Formats: sequence, C-alpha cells, structure tokens
Amino acid sequence: MLQIPEGVMEVNAIRPQAGGAITGDYISLKNVNMAWVVVTIYQDTTDTVAITIEQATDVSNSLSDSKAITNVVPIWSNEDCATSDAFTRETDAVNFTTSADDDVTKKIVFQIDPALLDANSDFDCITVKTGASDATNLTEAHYLLDMRFRQATPPTVITD
Repeated sequence: MLQIPEGVMEVNAIRPQAGGAITGDYISLKNVNMAWVVVTIYQDTTDTVAITIEQATDVSNSLSDSKAITNVVPIWSNEDCATSDAFTRETDAVNFTTSADDDVTKKIVFQIDPALLDANSDFDCITVKTGASDATNLTEAHYLLDMRFRQATPPTVITD
C-alpha cells in the first residue's frame, strides 16, 4: 500500500506540458528522509510515456553528470484514474513505461530513498525525466519530501 506521511513538503518538478522529452527540476535530497516522485500523465493517444529518475551532484547539473539511478526503487501506478483510485504495486525498477491506453489519466509514483543514490560519487540530487511522446499527451510531476527536520521554514531543496 502506498502511504505518504503527514507533513511532507511538496515541490514542483514538471509544470504541465505536452509531448516531447521533458527534464524536471533538480532537487537536493541532503535534508530528506524519503522522497516520492509523483508523475501525472493525461495520455490522449496510445503512445506510451517512459519515465526515469536521474541523479546528479548538484541542483543545476553544472557538471552535466546526471545519470540514471542504478538501484531499483518501489513504484506504484494507477493507469486509469477515472475508473479507480487504487494504486498497483509494480515491480521495483529504475524506470517505468506507461501502458498503451488512450484517453486516460495516469499517476505513477517512485519512492526514492536518498541512501540509494551513488554517494561514493557525491550524488545527492534527483530529477524526473520523460521520453518523447505524442504532442497531445500531457505530463506534470511534483516531489513529495519527508524532511529530516520538521520546522516552520524547512531548508530549501532547490539550491545546494
């Protein structure tokens, strides 16, 4: 069962947009216990959407060192939000591709434990990416973050 704790912080990753390959905003997980990447897709055509999570050493990806995560993570999906609010626990993986349905709204959730990032290479930031899709498919994403220290003004995650 997908359960997200109370008091998590929400940060935008991908503003609603259509079609092509999309790279979301990078965030730092230095002060995060657990992160959930929530991707919402309105799939207007049967063109599938590939979703990956990448890691980097800073939130601007200034070294252009972003690379796919290598440790599998828990993934949940609801591939037809209009007919059900239930999420299916998918096989743990490093990516997910939606099914080839059309005219449906889908939600995909990746659970990211910061301890699973490549700490030996100083990777402590993530982004969400989607592969190119039909121009009529719409994608939006956000991060839900369980912060290490609960406080009225939590530390920022959009700067290092």
